[in-house]
Amino acid sequence: MSTDRKEIPLAAGQTADVDFHDNEVRSGLKPVTGSTPDGVPLSFNRAPVDALSPWIGRMMVAVARGTDSITRSGLLCNDAGYVRTAVAVDWVAQTADGAMEIRDQTFLCGQHSKAMPMKFTGGIEVAGFMLKPGAMRSLWGVDDGSLIDRIKFMDYVGIDDRELTNLHHPGIGAEEWLGAIESWLLHSITTRGVAPPDPLAQAFEEAAFADPNQSIFEFAEINNVTVRTLQRAVKRSFGLTPKQVMRRARTLDLATRLCGVADEEETEEIQLRFFDQSHEIREFTAFFGMTPRQFMRDRQGLLTLSLEIRQARRLELLDRIAPDAIRPWMRAPLQPAPSASTN
Repeated sequence: MSTDRKEIPLAAGQTADVDFHDNEVRSGLKPVTGSTPDGVPLSFNRAPVDALSPWIGRMMVAVARGTDSITRSGLLCNDAGYVRTAVAVDWVAQTADGAMEIRDQTFLCGQHSKAMPMKFTGGIEVAGFMLKPGAMRSLWGVDDGSLIDRIKFMDYVGIDDRELTNLHHPGIGAEEWLGAIESWLLHSITTRGVAPPDPLAQAFEEAAFADPNQSIFEFAEINNVTVRTLQRAVKRSFGLTPKQVMRRARTLDLATRLCGVADEEETEEIQLRFFDQSHEIREFTAFFGMTPRQFMRDRQGLLTLSLEIRQARRLELLDRIAPDAIRPWMRAPLQPAPSASTN
């Protein structure tokens, strides 16, 4: 990677992204696949084709143009595994295994137990898919727990990087890129006869979306399983304990609201999930390394992009919005960019 780059300075002790208010002026990023009303880049994201729905939660393409000489900092914190192809941009992720450099490659991202610092030079050009809990095990025999806070290149699961990375070519449109990835997935799944992931894990994910304060004992009783069975299933499919999954869901819901990509009708409900303000601050800081007030002051552009994908899927899964509806945080529906690689 080139060393002739300008770092955007952060306040002392912060790992926050650059301030994305007045986005194109302050961050130099020009959204292509979508943006919030105040200019924060968003992805074009949607549900997968029906045949992939047992394994795949979301398809996404994110493109934002930036200056090649500027390195920006941000965070990722996902409650799902991802496969992502990143092209034309240099990335450095601070994983549990140390710093990882990525450019023009496809990689497997594990779920997060806390936010992962990222740096990227230039803009954003990435496409991929969100894995449902346990899908990593069904598809490639890997438990989510082995990849918590980690990133691996695709040879880790026996896939030649070129199979996915070469699906991108200059000038490809966003929907065309997603269609190529879906076709690759369909061929891989049908030819190998892949079984769907654990339905108990799917039910637990939906419960975490609906009410992350739900009792673990209550969930086990409703689903007619023992608490021990639930703990084993969740650990295998999420890499965390049931209580940790619920804590993460509660905190990500709050972060989503602070990022401005939430249904405002849920504001009071989200706040009441915490016992008091000190509980809220303690939980939030454990995940993001900063208080909600610091988080609001230093708007998380990269995190906003990934949390919006989660929130869109969450509201669709809970039947609170239709797949083709204008999302509550948007003035108009997202449209795929005519070309993901056109300036």
